[in-house]
Amino acid sequence: MEDILYAPWRDEYVTNKKIDGCVFCHISSNSNDDELHVLYRDEHCFMVMNRYPYTPGHFMIIPHTHTDKLEELDIDTWLHMSALAQKGVKMLKEGINAHGVNIGMNLGKAGGAGIAEHIHMHLVPRWERDTNFITSIADTRVYSTDFEKIYKKLKGLIPKYIDVS
Repeated sequence: MEDILYAPWRDEYVTNKKIDGCVFCHISSNSNDDELHVLYRDEHCFMVMNRYPYTPGHFMIIPHTHTDKLEELDIDTWLHMSALAQKGVKMLKEGINAHGVNIGMNLGKAGGAGIAEHIHMHLVPRWERDTNFITSIADTRVYSTDFEKIYKKLKGLIPKYIDVS
């Protein structure tokens, strides 16, 4: 008997039309935040949910500037991203009760970046015992909550943790 893991949300991944150019620049230049799952945006960068998250609540902080070189990013933008990361960690810990948070940037294709042409910082909430045999053995993740539900929860928390004025 063959085991089937039902994942209807992946249908969008295989049927959705391809975005021409950089997906992050597309998000940066469009204002339909709820459709694109943008949590926050300002003049330096934006925070967006990862569409294929490692854990519920996984989001990214992305500069509007299209660059693959962190070393050439404007220092004010980098410092702003870092400040948002601090606030994001607090939001994940207090707002959705994450036990910990992984923060990371994969720079360049050789560094593991899935979208290497535009730098981005991941914030991945973690819980004790949040990995299980299916992650370790089958290289498959089980997402324990509805993506839209967690997006709405985090979006609602933004004003409490980040000055949106």
